[in-house]
Amino acid sequence: MTLSERICKAIKKIPKGRVATYGQIATLCGNPRAARQVVRILNSCSESHNLPWHRVINRLGQIALPLGRGFEMQKALLTGEGVLVLDSGKIDLGRFQWRPRVVRFESE
Repeated sequence: MTLSERICKAIKKIPKGRVATYGQIATLCGNPRAARQVVRILNSCSESHNLPWHRVINRLGQIALPLGRGFEMQKALLTGEGVLVLDSGKIDLGRFQWRPRVVRFESE
């Protein structure tokens, strides 16, 4: 399984009401330096692979998208799942971060 395939599978496993960081997804997939690849996959494959893109945020616990370019939609989707998002886009990782012990990548 390629890194891209593992990234897509990991993103799909993030439960409703939880978030993960780009770097966290990269690390779970075996390459802690691949956070930018996670971003690229989210930009290019979210719709075609039905990825819950809105559950992936930056390492600071914030929505990375700028105002007027997805920020509002991501905030609304997360809020709709019960995630508390401040007006600044900040999310309490201690409360809402997904913390799997391991992600299994067998065929599903």
